[in-house]
Amino acid sequence: MDENIFFFDSYAIIESIKGNPDYKRFENAGMVTTKMNLFEVCYFILRDFGEDKALEYMEQYSDSTIDFGIEVILTAAKLKLDRKKGRLSMVDCIGYVLAKIMGIRFLTGDEQFKDMENVEYVK
Repeated sequence: MDENIFFFDSYAIIESIKGNPDYKRFENAGMVTTKMNLFEVCYFILRDFGEDKALEYMEQYSDSTIDFGIEVILTAAKLKLDRKKGRLSMVDCIGYVLAKIMGIRFLTGDEQFKDMENVEYVK
């Protein structure tokens, strides 16, 4: 497992952008995410900072995105179904599964993942 590469969920990216000091230690870490996560991040930036900033961040993070196939979708759907009470988002389930497959930690501030294996929980 590469200790300096993380799958950043949308929350982790947004907290990094906002300058949350708890995420400072990840600023030089390798980042992996999906375009779906970038959609969520783009929505936040558009809402709070405008289109110019949204474009700037999308360009900055676009090289960090990875694609995924049907196997990941199936595994993520099973995870969501198994944890119905936890109300995990589809996007986060996909990110979590991708992180496990890649052998990297899933970086999140989502309490639903707090005690799960392979998670770096930072609030």
